[in-house]
Formats: sequence, structure tokens, C-alpha cells
Amino acid sequence: MRGKLLIGRSIDTGSWVHGVDPRAKLTAMLLYLIAIVAVGSWPALGVATVFSLAYMTATKIPLKYYVKAAKPLWVLMVFIFAVQCFTVTEGTALWQIGSWTLYSGGVSLGLISASRMALLVSFTAILTFTTTPGLLNQGMAGVLKPLEGVGLSAQRLTLMMSIALRFIPTILDEAQKIVKAQAARGADLRELPWKEKGKMLVSLLVPVTVGAFRRAEELVLSMESRGYRIGAPRSEYHLLVWKRRDTWFILSFVILAASVLMYRILM
Repeated sequence: MRGKLLIGRSIDTGSWVHGVDPRAKLTAMLLYLIAIVAVGSWPALGVATVFSLAYMTATKIPLKYYVKAAKPLWVLMVFIFAVQCFTVTEGTALWQIGSWTLYSGGVSLGLISASRMALLVSFTAILTFTTTPGLLNQGMAGVLKPLEGVGLSAQRLTLMMSIALRFIPTILDEAQKIVKAQAARGADLRELPWKEKGKMLVSLLVPVTVGAFRRAEELVLSMESRGYRIGAPRSEYHLLVWKRRDTWFILSFVILAASVLMYRILM
């Protein structure tokens, strides 16, 4: 189960993208999100796709890893496509069943929406593929630091997000152990019908949740025993240094977001 999850893993290939400041990557991903949300036509989607593929290739990580990163959300993509097909009534009629009619506008918008979701999930995997958890935490702290001016603790928010990310593989390991234990008792998940699979997965929620709370309590006790305190002065093992390539990296995303937004406004 854990082996199928790629989001959250770092894959070091020595590319120049790996060396970009994590603060620049986080800012760039925010700009990319704005650009993807603004995509509403095939030309804009084409520009975003070419841009995304260019950066994916620059990481020297095989594209199949990005496809695998988006694969777990294929059900959501199909749902988004279906919603557009059922609700949009623009364009020419393609197919009619009773009182429901499938329009070309619904199919086109559905494909664009599903493609946007696939691009967003696949491309944002660059953030975790090219950044170690430690550097990602430092980047988050740097990006969230301005929030301290409104009374929010950047250190507290960073700690919450970093623990949440680290708990994902831990919870998956816990679920995998329970699935193997049930399979050893004759309830193999792969051999059960879909209805029984659903019931079995629901039954996993209680032990997995209890295990997650137990591990969280152990983590709190271990942090307190080591003297960790929120807000206490802390030094950094790796010092982040902003370079010229980081500025150019962000600038390329600014150009993408501005181009997509301008095209949407003008067209």
C-alpha cells in the first residue's frame, strides 16, 4: 500500500530543479495553482501542459512517476468529467437518453476540468519529488513567516503540516499491517467482492484511527522529553540562500499565470 504512494517522497536525480530554494518552489506552486484554476479553454490548457512537461522533464525524473502520482485520484477526475457532462447544456447535442441530453460543451469542459486536475496533482508532485522533508519544512517556515504580523505562529503551522505529512506513510503502514493480519485469517482483500471490500475498508477506520492517536501521543511525549518548545529560539542545520535562479524560477510561473489570466479576460 505504501509502495504505491508517491506523493511525499523525494527522488534525488541531481537536476537543477532540486537545487531551487524551497521557498521559491512553494511560491511557484501557488502561482501554478492560480494558473490552473484560470485555465478555461484548450489553448490555455495546451500552454499549461507544455509548461508543465518542460519542468517535469527538467527534473530528470521519469514521467511515469508523475502519472503514478495522479493515478490515485482517477475516480475524482471521472466524477468531475461526469458532473460537467450532466450539468452543461452548451454546444451541439451529441446524445440523448430520455430527458437528458449530452452536449459537446459539457464534454469539452469536462475534459478540460479533468485535465486540469491531472496536471495540478502531477505537477505539484515536483515539490515533494525534488525537496527533502527537512528543506520543505524550512521553506514553509519562510513562506509563512509574514503571517506572524497578524498573530499567527509560523513555527506552529509548519510543525502541524510537517507532522501531518510524516504521518501519511505511518498510517498507511498501520493499515497494511491490519490488512495482512486479516488476510492471514482468511479475509484476503483481493479475493473479496466489491461489497465486502467496502465493508472491510470501513472496518479499518477504527483500528487505524486508534493507532494514529496512540502514535501522536507517543510523539508528543518524546518531543516534550527532549525539551522541544514552540516559540523557543532554534538554529538551522541548512541555511537557505536565495540565488538568481530562484528569482527566474518564480518569474517563469508569474509569466504563466499572467498569460493564462490575460487570455481568459480577453477571450
